Amino acid sequence: MFDKMKGLFEMQKKMQEVKRVLENTNFDIQSSDGLVKITMNGTQEVKEVVIKDNLGESEKARLSSSLKDSFNRAIKRSQEVAAQKMKDVTGFNIPGLT
Repeated sequence: MFDKMKGLFEMQKKMQEVKRVLENTNFDIQSSDGLVKITMNGTQEVKEVVIKDNLGESEKARLSSSLKDSFNRAIKRSQEVAAQKMKDVTGFNIPGLT
């Protein structure tokens, strides 16, 4: 019983370390049309949004679509990064992280 408790404690400790690593793992995702770039960390916190500044009134709809596209791609990437980090720690895939 003690060995199982110790194992759980060690796994919790490793998972906390993974969380710290994810908080410090940043990546950039750019919209497919190049109008928007988002920097996000591995815990899905948006760190920066850069918008091409030469947009006219007619491009507002495109900008909205680009923002949505960029956020969705950034969130998907952060989930992939988190799943890989958790797999590295646990040795198996955790449902819901892929």
